[in-house]
Amino acid sequence: MPKPLCQAGHKDKYELHGFIRDRIENITGQWLLTAPIANPGMLEMFRDRDAPPMRDLVPWAGEFAGKYLTASVQILKITRDKRLKKLLSEFVPRLISYQAKDGYLGPWPKNCRLSNFSPYLKRCNLWDTWGHYHIMLGLLFWYEQTRDKRALKTVCSIGDLICRKYLGKKKKRLVDTGWTEMNLAVIHSLCLLYRQTSVKRYLDMALQIVEEFGAAGRKGPLAGDYLCGALNGKEFFQMPKPRWESLHPIMGIVELYWITGDERFRRAFEHHWWSITKLDRHNNGGFTSGEKATGNPFDKGAIETCCTIAWIAMSVEMLKLTANPVVADEIELSTWNSVTGMHSSSGRWATYNTPSDGFRRASGHHIGFQSRPGSPELNCCSVNSPRGFGMISDWAVMRDRQGILLNYYGGSEMTVKMDNGTTVKLTQKTDYPASGLIHLEVSPSRIIEFTLKLRIPCWSKATKAAINGKPVEDIVPGSYLAINRRWQKGDKIKICLDMSLHYWSGEKDCKGLASIYRGPLLLAFDHRYNLELSVSSKKQACVEDLSKPFDRSMLKIPELDARALKCKQARWNDWLPPFLLLEVKASNGKPVRLCDFGSAGTGGTPYVTWLPVKHSPGPVEFSRAKPLRNSR
Repeated sequence: MPKPLCQAGHKDKYELHGFIRDRIENITGQWLLTAPIANPGMLEMFRDRDAPPMRDLVPWAGEFAGKYLTASVQILKITRDKRLKKLLSEFVPRLISYQAKDGYLGPWPKNCRLSNFSPYLKRCNLWDTWGHYHIMLGLLFWYEQTRDKRALKTVCSIGDLICRKYLGKKKKRLVDTGWTEMNLAVIHSLCLLYRQTSVKRYLDMALQIVEEFGAAGRKGPLAGDYLCGALNGKEFFQMPKPRWESLHPIMGIVELYWITGDERFRRAFEHHWWSITKLDRHNNGGFTSGEKATGNPFDKGAIETCCTIAWIAMSVEMLKLTANPVVADEIELSTWNSVTGMHSSSGRWATYNTPSDGFRRASGHHIGFQSRPGSPELNCCSVNSPRGFGMISDWAVMRDRQGILLNYYGGSEMTVKMDNGTTVKLTQKTDYPASGLIHLEVSPSRIIEFTLKLRIPCWSKATKAAINGKPVEDIVPGSYLAINRRWQKGDKIKICLDMSLHYWSGEKDCKGLASIYRGPLLLAFDHRYNLELSVSSKKQACVEDLSKPFDRSMLKIPELDARALKCKQARWNDWLPPFLLLEVKASNGKPVRLCDFGSAGTGGTPYVTWLPVKHSPGPVEFSRAKPLRNSR
């Protein structure tokens, strides 16, 4: 059977420094460690499900505990935080204790179990199988991290229940229960469970779900035709069910490739990934417009947090499948911009929508309707967003047959355990991406020969590198710089990435505008840093109508000239400094300050990333070598 071309090791260790570390520490302290006790309904909804009166729950309420656990475990892989591990060591047994004897672990009463239907709600269809998918995923992650057999047994009981209810039954198909993008996602966790246990019924159920992908009813398709549609060349946004939740059943497709070796699954998965990259990934690395694919990366619909988290998870699988450094570029783009931007600097809250232009609003403002007694802070995005940082452990440093792939640049110490037991510590001293200079020290526990592959981003046109002071030649953007040698403790590599400005010229809804990047960072015009410039002709209330696109007229943004645009670091002497603040001159000669996207909107001010730029390079056609469509 095929194996991933590269993947992270379970025994690798991470110690991140600087900005990313601070964000992770804040999220851990202000959210992950407090969420269960501040929102006891996250677990209590399982305990009292059969005791009237019934809780007033949203149809997807069963997902909250699973998403929280998945995000927490992935953060724990990076931090090894003793407080978080202790909390999860209590959270998991409590969650498991609420599983019914038949394997059910959802918040709905007996006569609703996994039927995805409830006579108690106005909207009768439930996302119950979807909720079980996330609980299965979280418990499987916990099992991989701790080898807690109780967690695996609980997942098996859920899998057995699903198989008893739907496997081989033509009159009671899972696809007939509604909300198929969501409820068919269980194919992914069933495949993961099969790979842990080799129990055939889990694979049989997953293959049956693939058959149901193409099911049709009287009013049209019941599900997204994720396999055949992709093999026939249909773009993802043209699928019958192009909502973001579809990415989870699609991740089941790539798992089936590892299990069966069937090339159709690989081709379909790759097709979906490239289709989304081309037509639905926004300039900030976020995915979806209004929670679905539209075929327009300039669409002004909401870029939901959960959608981007699913996109990064799918991209990690694409990286494992292809070992393509351009995929890692995409993950970096999403992480440094959208993931950073979706979190408050304090770690206390995350967004529902992280728009390219607009305001930063807590998810509690946008989707507060999901709050309930006992779970006032819970919504689909609040429990899911930390996973964006946690997934750094999935792609930062990976192994392949030749050696080590280094994808993550930033202050850090990462230790990789090789097959022969040798450990290799990779220490980076850098303020990247504030600058492009990276000092990397390679320290194996003993002298060892292997190939170290350094990701050269596709946007770094003129990269320089040297090993122990000796320059390296023939460095190609969008590739890995492969260095094979006998490594010994203290070997040093100096990397200098090209941080000159590059542009993505807008089309459709953004025609006549351009996005400006410095390295992987999308730059933004934030009212907070330009109070003397962004003044409209008359005073007006700074109000955002959430039902309408962001009103750019509330800001008066000076025109920039790409031919003469030079930037320098700008000082910020007040509180809440941005990660990066640059000063450029507008066409009228006045100074304009641009900050990194992750910092934009921190103070509650409006910001814009699609900017008026004259003489910017014309639209660049999408290519798999340059998916950002950027040019200098």
